[in-house]
Amino acid sequence: MTPPVVLAIAATDPSGGAGLAADLTTLSALGVHAACVVTAVTVQDTLGVRAIHHVPLEIVEAQLDAVLEDLRPVVVKTGVLGTPEVVELVASRCAGRVVVVDPVLRASTGAELADRDVLRAYTEVLLPVADVLTPNEEEFEALGRPEHPGVVVTRGGPVVTSNDHGTGCTFASALAAHLAHGHDLPTATTRASAFVAGQLALGSAWELGRGRGPVAHLTSPYAPQEIA
Repeated sequence: MTPPVVLAIAATDPSGGAGLAADLTTLSALGVHAACVVTAVTVQDTLGVRAIHHVPLEIVEAQLDAVLEDLRPVVVKTGVLGTPEVVELVASRCAGRVVVVDPVLRASTGAELADRDVLRAYTEVLLPVADVLTPNEEEFEALGRPEHPGVVVTRGGPVVTSNDHGTGCTFASALAAHLAHGHDLPTATTRASAFVAGQLALGSAWELGRGRGPVAHLTSPYAPQEIA
């Protein structure tokens, strides 16, 4: 059977932990075809974000139109959008589809990824067309604790580990995947949480990088313990 399509709109992460790296691996693991639009190229590792290059608006728009016109995604999942203009673009182009907004306002290492203008665009333009929001507690407060019909406030992983870089991206993408498969929000939330718990447990003892390592993006049958 042809898999449903989920479009991830986010930034790159060269360390492979968060952003589109987390989105695409998670979506693929959960049985959907993952399309992507790159909003920014980050320079980061497990210690932090060193630089961010925002993709020009016209290139973001061209990517978005190419996917929407050809692949017709059933769910759109957003991560780092970067500028108010991109937030407004996504809101206008994606209204009418199922939209999962992961409002990535700050990296897990503390780097600011959204200024006041971006925050204002979220609250005034994107949140009104979103079906689900997946902020952490700090982001939920920054957004003014919105009374939205589909708010899932994430509170960190259920597994105690420092290898948690990309947990929020992974959860939001897992949620998007289960929604694309036709599950309702409570069921999708439960299944996404279980997936994240499993991936955190899988990578809990890994030694990748010098800082907060990535949440595991390997899936059976390719988990390390199963490789002869």
